[in-house]
Amino acid sequence: MQKIYTGKTKDVFSLENGNVLLKFKDDCTGKDGKFDPGENSVGLTIEGIGKANLKTSVYYFELLKKAGVKTHYVSADIDNATMEVLAAKVFGHGLEVICRLVATGSFIRRYGDYIKDGTKLEGGYVETTFKDDAKGDPLVTKDALIALGVMSGEMYDSMKEQTLKITKVVADDLAKKGMQLYDIKFEFGYDKDGNVILIDEIASGNMRVYKDGKIVDPMDLTKLILA
Repeated sequence: MQKIYTGKTKDVFSLENGNVLLKFKDDCTGKDGKFDPGENSVGLTIEGIGKANLKTSVYYFELLKKAGVKTHYVSADIDNATMEVLAAKVFGHGLEVICRLVATGSFIRRYGDYIKDGTKLEGGYVETTFKDDAKGDPLVTKDALIALGVMSGEMYDSMKEQTLKITKVVADDLAKKGMQLYDIKFEFGYDKDGNVILIDEIASGNMRVYKDGKIVDPMDLTKLILA
């Protein structure tokens, strides 16, 4: 195994069989010790959140497989907090795709003069950011991604379509458990054949979920999802 990348919430290793191993960590994005999936830096460490995120990811990857959505997921070792995945190339230096069902968090910080916190965003609102901590993960449009040579228009359309479909699968599952998904963050890449696929994770720490009007802590969220 050779480490090829150190991320905010996981380390990435190359495997001899050509696949990749993700090692989940107990770090979460946030600010001033408060969890916030919309932040672009590690803000706190929650003991056990790495395994919790892995368990949630495995649960949803299996659910997506049943729904006919192709992802990079191969297998997982919960005890060691690792997940084996297919190799895939990231777009540019890495993109994050956020699907928002309710206006809150950084969306309100940007657009609060035009919309109230808690407003439903009908049909889902998809936005893309570059993974660039130094620049605060800047927003980037479809036209810019094409102009910069990061991806084709067809790739973007596929990514957006999959984002909305995956978000609906997750939101519907949470709704059955009495919870409401506000927003969720994904990463996409492309395989050796140029197909756009979901990569990274679908973790408790990457989504904002409410129950009975209150945000659900990532650890509690995992327990509720897997109950």
